Amino acid sequence: MAYTPFDLSGKVALVTGGNSGIGLGLAMAVAQAGADVAIWGTNAQKNASAQKQLSASGRKVIALQCDVGDEKAVEAAMAETVSRLGRVDGCFANAGVSGRGTASFAQMTSEEWHRVTRVNLDGAFYTFRAAARHMVERGGDGVLIGTASLAAIEGAARSEHYAATKGGMISMVRGLAVELARHRIRAHSILPGWIETDMTANAIGNEKFSANVLPRIPARRWGTGSDFGGIGVYLMSSASSYHTGDTFVIDGGYSLF
Repeated sequence: MAYTPFDLSGKVALVTGGNSGIGLGLAMAVAQAGADVAIWGTNAQKNASAQKQLSASGRKVIALQCDVGDEKAVEAAMAETVSRLGRVDGCFANAGVSGRGTASFAQMTSEEWHRVTRVNLDGAFYTFRAAARHMVERGGDGVLIGTASLAAIEGAARSEHYAATKGGMISMVRGLAVELARHRIRAHSILPGWIETDMTANAIGNEKFSANVLPRIPARRWGTGSDFGGIGVYLMSSASSYHTGDTFVIDGGYSLF
């Protein structure tokens, strides 16, 4: 008999920030593995483009405009997702914003702090809470996956607000893994290294930055969204049914060198 645990037919994935970068890489992979997909994003044009790409997989795909930092918008988007796709088996809380570097932590404004925490931490909370409620109410089973960052475990000077949200993501996920295990709901976090996305375009496009950082990556290249497809499929599949509370570093070896 063939080993087929990575077949996601009959499952539904929700990917916030799924219209580009890591989110689109996750969505593409799970769709190609057989899952129907909902992507949430704030940019309608990018949503439409991503939906067109994902639909080529032959799976049912919906794209909703949703600001995850808005509690009511998240509740409404989750209700529409479940109504149109029937269920959510894997919830990827991937939407995020980067920190706008300040001269120093001492000069960071409250407005800048809350701009980042509103999306990266509050948004993950609203998303996971809505997904967990749905999964528990339907009788359990599912997985919650948060996109954190190496900034959570390394010193992120002048980006302490961003780092705090990603460290919070890891801690929240670990708590969820313990609390929701009785419902057969697993939880994990993914820590990307330097990935070529819209969010990192300015840094990676800077010659000085690239010359300093790229040689420190043992893989000798920037990561791409597609590098996250395999972990997304694994975590949504029955192959990981006894695996929970983990932290996956995907960085081409950057944190080791």
